[in-house]
Amino acid sequence: MTVLSDLVRPDRYPRSSRYDPAWLLGLDMGPNPLWLLEDLGRNLDLRPGTRVLDLGSGKGATSVFLAREYGVQVVAADWWIAPEEAAAVFAEAGVGDRVRAVRAEAHALPFEEESFDAVVSVDAFEYFGTADSYLPHLVRFLRPGGQLGIATPALTREIRELGAIPPHIKEVVGWEAIAWHTADWWRFQWEITELVEVTSARLQRDAWKDWLLWARAGAEHHPDGRSANRPVIDMLTEDGGKLLSFALVTARKN
Repeated sequence: MTVLSDLVRPDRYPRSSRYDPAWLLGLDMGPNPLWLLEDLGRNLDLRPGTRVLDLGSGKGATSVFLAREYGVQVVAADWWIAPEEAAAVFAEAGVGDRVRAVRAEAHALPFEEESFDAVVSVDAFEYFGTADSYLPHLVRFLRPGGQLGIATPALTREIRELGAIPPHIKEVVGWEAIAWHTADWWRFQWEITELVEVTSARLQRDAWKDWLLWARAGAEHHPDGRSANRPVIDMLTEDGGKLLSFALVTARKN
């Protein structure tokens, strides 16, 4: 079985490797968020002092990373996690003065228009961002030239092309897999609006292996981890990277 030390990978994820794997797994609300964010960050220009919306921030690991690694001011917005719970994480991590937690639903964001330099979303955009009307809604909150970056579960081929959700995926995630799109789908979906210029749209290299490593660590670390992670482990093992991946997409507001 995977041990926690296997989640420390300075060769590929040097920044993420400075974080305690047990701490990360304790905040788990989606697979390997810091690996995804570190990889996504290579296609973003996040500068100290800029204002970033972490959309779907969960229990706060990505917001801590953004504040520490890039020196940005973060608004951590999530619908499922109470702001008080997230704020405690930020205070303990020493970034309470740079990260503000708010409860917000992605379709009713309580912010001024053009109030952010960047919007980042990791392990969350598939839940709210696939509708044709969502990008036009979201970019209202970006300043001209502002950046948008997402890391979201993806497939190497569209479900529409396959004709059905493959059984090994359907058994675990059901109909939700229809929100897992290719990187090319995201590029077209955003560019056709002419509201943004897509600066990168790619499938993460060996994303399924990272996801599998994370699931195996969760199965070992959490008290109920085996039952919660075994279906995901079986799904990823059967898939072997044929269909399952993560899409990393970045853009600038025109």
